[in-house]
Amino acid sequence: MTTSKYARIAADLRAAIHREQFGPGDRLPPEQSLREKYRVSLPVVRQALDLLESEGLVDRLHGRGTFVRTPRQRVRRTPERYQWEKDRVLLSEAQRRRTGATERDTGLSMTDLTFHAEFRTAPADPGLAAVFGVPIGAKLLHRTYTTRSRREDAPLTLTHSYLIYDVAAENPALLDASNEPWPGGTQHQLYTIGIELDRIVDYIAARPPTPDEAEELDLPAGVPIFLLRKVSIDIKDCVVEVSDVVLPADRTEFCYTTKLKRWHS
Repeated sequence: MTTSKYARIAADLRAAIHREQFGPGDRLPPEQSLREKYRVSLPVVRQALDLLESEGLVDRLHGRGTFVRTPRQRVRRTPERYQWEKDRVLLSEAQRRRTGATERDTGLSMTDLTFHAEFRTAPADPGLAAVFGVPIGAKLLHRTYTTRSRREDAPLTLTHSYLIYDVAAENPALLDASNEPWPGGTQHQLYTIGIELDRIVDYIAARPPTPDEAEELDLPAGVPIFLLRKVSIDIKDCVVEVSDVVLPADRTEFCYTTKLKRWHS
């Protein structure tokens, strides 16, 4: 298959960035220089730069040029994180306070991060009502979380977590946002009201960000988001928590390993 001209230009510039021929903050050659070097039209050069911008590698500043973007903090999610969280539930509070799931996903320490939580009540919309198995309009506790690296302005993720309000209210401490970040996270919170998780199901989809999401996450033009719906099910087969996690596609990696059985033992 023939590689398009703009893709070839983008590949050359991408490789130069990865080789650190151009470092963070460096300006790429002007569009006119690239046009002359590759003997193409300006629209082709601009297509190549659009592609690099959509990958989060460059920022294009009107009237100034195209600059290599400082790499963002990466987030790597694996299914092992859920068993890791469950194992921590039974640890002492001092042990649970030492680290959390975001630190595990990023390799950062607690001192590298800032955390913000907001709580409110919300009626279950048709989608959430169906997942929880409750009537439409049932009272939910809606928790919104953002976690940031202290080195960056944009949050690593945006999380909307939902619990059935009357269930969470069995421990009034769970209704108070000032208790966040909770040592041991949601699994320990559920443990305080006698709930043990049996399994967690992740549903992952990609879509363009809303304008608000693009602004809050500081997304380059054209970068999509991953929407991860995490459904937590207890040992009685009841859905006890639903989380909608918005993850920027330019700084998120999912890693899933599936062991396969051998045909012959």
